[in-house]
Amino acid sequence: MAKNLVIVESPAKAKTIEKFLGKDYKVESSFGHIADLPSKEMGIDVEKDFKPKYIVSKDKKAIVKKLKELASKAELVWLASDEDREGEAIAWHLAETLKLDKNKTRRIVFNAITKNAILKAIENPRSIDYNLVNAQQARRVLDRLVGYELSPVLWKKVKAGLSAGRVQSVSVRLIVEREREIQAFKPEASFRVVAEFKNQKGKGFRARLGKTFPTREEAKLFLEKNAGAEFTIADLDTKPAKKSPAAPFTTSTLQQEASRKLYFSVSKTMTVAQRLYEAGLITYMRTDSVNLSGEAIEATKNEIINSYGDKYSKPRNYTSKAKGAQEAHEAIRPTDISRSSVNMERDQARLYELIWKRTIASQMSDAELERTNVKIQSNTHKELFTANGEVLKFDGFLKVYLEGTDDEEEEQEGMLPELRVSEEVFNTFITATERFTRPPYRYTEASLVKKLEELGIGRPSTYAPTISTIQNRGYVEKGAVEGVERKYVQLTLKSHEIKEATLTENVGSDKGKMTPTDIGMIVNDFLVNNFSSILDYNFTAKVEQDFDDIASGGEDWTQMMKDFYKDFHPQVLDVEENAERETGERVLGVDPKSGRQLSVRLGRFGSMVQIGTADEEEKPLFASLLPDQSIDTITFEEALDLFKLPRSLGEYEGQAVEVNVGRFGPYVRFGKSFVSLDKDDDVFDVSMERAIELIKQKQKADAPIASYKGFEVTKGKGRFGPFIKWNGMFINVNRKYDFDNLSQQDIEQLIEDKIKKEAEKLIQEWTEEGIRIEKARWGRSNIIKGKTKIELSKDVDASKLSLEEVKEIIEKQSPKKKTRAKAKK
Repeated sequence: MAKNLVIVESPAKAKTIEKFLGKDYKVESSFGHIADLPSKEMGIDVEKDFKPKYIVSKDKKAIVKKLKELASKAELVWLASDEDREGEAIAWHLAETLKLDKNKTRRIVFNAITKNAILKAIENPRSIDYNLVNAQQARRVLDRLVGYELSPVLWKKVKAGLSAGRVQSVSVRLIVEREREIQAFKPEASFRVVAEFKNQKGKGFRARLGKTFPTREEAKLFLEKNAGAEFTIADLDTKPAKKSPAAPFTTSTLQQEASRKLYFSVSKTMTVAQRLYEAGLITYMRTDSVNLSGEAIEATKNEIINSYGDKYSKPRNYTSKAKGAQEAHEAIRPTDISRSSVNMERDQARLYELIWKRTIASQMSDAELERTNVKIQSNTHKELFTANGEVLKFDGFLKVYLEGTDDEEEEQEGMLPELRVSEEVFNTFITATERFTRPPYRYTEASLVKKLEELGIGRPSTYAPTISTIQNRGYVEKGAVEGVERKYVQLTLKSHEIKEATLTENVGSDKGKMTPTDIGMIVNDFLVNNFSSILDYNFTAKVEQDFDDIASGGEDWTQMMKDFYKDFHPQVLDVEENAERETGERVLGVDPKSGRQLSVRLGRFGSMVQIGTADEEEKPLFASLLPDQSIDTITFEEALDLFKLPRSLGEYEGQAVEVNVGRFGPYVRFGKSFVSLDKDDDVFDVSMERAIELIKQKQKADAPIASYKGFEVTKGKGRFGPFIKWNGMFINVNRKYDFDNLSQQDIEQLIEDKIKKEAEKLIQEWTEEGIRIEKARWGRSNIIKGKTKIELSKDVDASKLSLEEVKEIIEKQSPKKKTRAKAKK
């Protein structure tokens, strides 16, 4: 038996660390927290100083038992969880739950899983930092209080099944407010003037007029002044300039750059970074520090000199501007800076390369530029055209890396030809193009993280789960706003003649940006109207500062809870008792046919328009909104049009054909079959010919293409690409097959490969019960019954579970159906 037991959070981390320590050390994983607040109750005793009720969940009991046995036999127990507040709380829970002897327990921390870092940590142990533990407890307890008290109010006043969270609700507010800014925005038109000139040697360049014209007439008048004009260089100013590299990555800046350059979601960035950290390739990836250790700076300097030469090296120390940043920690960097790439999965290799380049660039010389500003004058008016250009004299850090930007209109300056003051230049053409002011941009995941950080809301560990949560709850979605066509005018002066053209552009198109749903807007409005302090940006940032003060020992966490709860709880009770129900209802007017009220609101199954009210004897009429419509923006006319549905188109093959809109969007109904319309189809314009075309496509897609072992084979295309379906089994068809021309041999091979793969995945199966256990990713396993899938943790041996134990897990984790109370008469 090893003399030393080292406990870390993850098996991957344990595997890496075990390679660095000798036979006297045994490294085990706690698989994250071994104790937490209960899932079915608030678990906070508000009467006893907000004491949390920590429990060991059923799926953690086996690992706790194992760790207790190992700890009892070890001479020393080393608690080696992460160095942040979450990690400190894990170490504390381990010490408390395993009842560790303080004299036989050591707490060690490290920000990289390397041999030197681990050995150095063991040489410098410390005790558990209870200030950090209390800061984590304070966050956990406060968020639990907010979530468990606000959510029931939402169920009662808005809609069942909703939930609220302190940081999540503020994030939704940012997105809702931005959307409303966009909706309220009124574009203003003006004419921008651009001219193309050539110098004496025939080299072309473009210049802009320093002003715009508010009307077409004024723009045309200006162009007329330039007809036949002579142009000369009035002024030419050349100045040296420089660009400096960005600081090494923090959690926030890594998430932003991975989004811009690699198109990763925030949660994907953190998952991939976790793998790199656990493999010992990068330092800890949850940090708000831009600091690099002296050893890292020296190693980076040597790498730059060896690879690029002395003139490219400029060692730097950076200081974070983030509130509450812990400069004692390090930025995210490679553990071995001489390693520019790694032989891992593609996404891991790409993220590692990004981190390596950013770290190297941060210690490199400034880029040296020469910026030129040219002014061009006309002999017929006093307005000046301006051209800007830049020449890169020394690339410096740009040899390796350039930081991305969220500014979609940023233009890169190009090079200018050789020019001289008083030199005559020749005009090729001048355009005056109508341009419209643009509304604010919707948030991307990356720009939302940037905004939260600017406001001091949340911390590195909260950004990814916050963004995932608000999407999973259906408050926000990554939109696919198609935009609308807009006409604009362009006047062109060429060869002394002015021509006018009307052009078109698509405006308002946003792919992958964060847009609030109707329910997100309604929940936000209710919370802002009734709990303005909780949704206040300054309050949320102040809470983060309080957590930092607790972490540094400057504030008592229970007193913070008392100060918060004494105002918060009475407010919850008051709102629950007195606030009006919130459905987001907008009264649009009066239905011209019936004279009844026409409104739009949130209903049980989503957003809908309604003719009539519940107070009238005649029942209200309802219609679902189309996917691109919302409660906030639907017009009176659009709402009335929805009651023209369903549209009957006639009969086909003896079956009635109609178009309508339902919970999942517009569709054609053909007998008992439902065929979704394409996104370009308008539910109000779809003809019988188009409906038949869609029906035939559906029939063709559903028609068997072969049979195998007595079962028909059909094919289709889904979210994950082309597939065939056989005996209730969906089988993805990869690129090595010609999907449009699958042979019988191809089909049989695909089916047999899938059967073999499924058999290898199967751990246990109870056919009569319709229950099976399959292998899942990352060494886990899933219990599957019908559409229910329950993931088991890695420490559960799924092969030894009995049917009774599996049924108990399903019963415990399956969502309970809520019974609706009957209305009192």
